[in-house]
Amino acid sequence: GNLPFLFVQLANYRQETKIPEDSQWAEIREAQSLALKEPLTGMAIAIDLGEADDIHPKNKEDVAIRLGRLALKIAYNRDIIAESPKLKTIEIRDGKAILSFEQTGKALINKNKYGYVRGFQIAGSDRKFYFAKAKLEGEKIHIWSRDVEKPVAVRYAWSDNPGELDIYNSVDLPLSPFRTDNWKLSTEGNVFDDGPRF
Repeated sequence: GNLPFLFVQLANYRQETKIPEDSQWAEIREAQSLALKEPLTGMAIAIDLGEADDIHPKNKEDVAIRLGRLALKIAYNRDIIAESPKLKTIEIRDGKAILSFEQTGKALINKNKYGYVRGFQIAGSDRKFYFAKAKLEGEKIHIWSRDVEKPVAVRYAWSDNPGELDIYNSVDLPLSPFRTDNWKLSTEGNVFDDGPRF
């Protein structure tokens, strides 16, 4: 109905991996984001607030601030930026994927003091992902890898725990995890009946 429904996307959890691999945790995050198709829903991104060894991260304050912004916008109709940046377009050019975003506020911000942009993976038509180099140039992020001559797909923060991430909008909300491909995922067709939960 017309009752606002706000929730928190799963935070980063477990140890970082040395190579890109399937992640049921990332797939659940994507499934959560599908709820945003419903009216009056809002999802606080917590991909930067988790802890590898604690499924319930201790930083509740930042989660509450993010939920509060969503409540002000969705339930109280305040004209504010309340959502994390989201992928808008992808362009493949000269061996790079060039991404643009929405919900950036005044601008995208790279919090890494050395200018690194971490968390991206890139793949060619063989569907094998590699960790990628990335650079914020103006309002776009350029992604590439020497292992992928002709990229076709990009994923961001696509793992149980993608580690340190750097890109935020102007109101300090982190870039949302995403993928540009629609390839079959490891959980496709799975149905939860009963048993232990994550």
